[in-house]
Amino acid sequence: MIAKHPDETCSRFGNINGHDLMANKSGAVLNEERRRSIVNFVNQNGRALVRELAVQFGSSEITIRRDLDLLHEGGLVYRTRGGALPIRAGLESDKKLIERELEHPREKAKIAMAAALMVKEGQSIVLDSGSTTTAIARALRDFKELTVITNAINIAAELAGTSVDVVLTGGMLRKDSYSLVGPLAEESLHHLKADIVFLGVDGFDTHTGVSTPNLLEAQLNRMMVSMASRVVAVCDSSKFGRRSLGSIVPVSNIHCVVTDKQIPKSDLDKLRKAGIEITLV
Repeated sequence: MIAKHPDETCSRFGNINGHDLMANKSGAVLNEERRRSIVNFVNQNGRALVRELAVQFGSSEITIRRDLDLLHEGGLVYRTRGGALPIRAGLESDKKLIERELEHPREKAKIAMAAALMVKEGQSIVLDSGSTTTAIARALRDFKELTVITNAINIAAELAGTSVDVVLTGGMLRKDSYSLVGPLAEESLHHLKADIVFLGVDGFDTHTGVSTPNLLEAQLNRMMVSMASRVVAVCDSSKFGRRSLGSIVPVSNIHCVVTDKQIPKSDLDKLRKAGIEITLV
């Protein structure tokens, strides 16, 4: 008979003596110390790859991946393909529309084309303000029988002179984003219904949901969600892991997400597990 190693016997049958308890406790402490060191490494270097962390801490890549998954779940690092990034300091700020237009233009154009394919002649859709939804408006210019409801004056301008019917909300103008918000904007949506709402969100956290920096915009977006039969979040992969001040809706309120293929695998897995349709471009 082959003699079993004491540790193997104890783990299999549960006969743990005092020495084993100390060993188990020591192992737990070492794991905790390694993970704490990983967080420090990621924060100091601005990023970290699985392979370099494995070398740095003398662990297998499988162990490091498990560590990063746990740290991501705990909100201590942001998991990406092949590594991790530090959690962004503070909340995402409100940027000017002209600045957003310059960010990831190729991805936004692809997202817009994929979103436009979801729209059918004769439908009514909602486009909230933003650079990605503006790109969608451009992709819809050739529709003949379509109604677009929006709070963005630049989107209304994009569709001016086309066959698309545009319903523009009233409200207070946010000069940097060209969007209309406030009680007048909300009142104009009360008696309207739509087939699809396309939300161009500023932050997409798979734990807490989608968000935007402006509280009035967030409130109006919630109304847009409530009036539509289908909710589609349109955002490039850089928006994942971000949180903004104004929460719009939790992930459970979203039916579909259109994003690019660089979305972190952990976020992609969570969305699929939640039963959300994913379109990758």
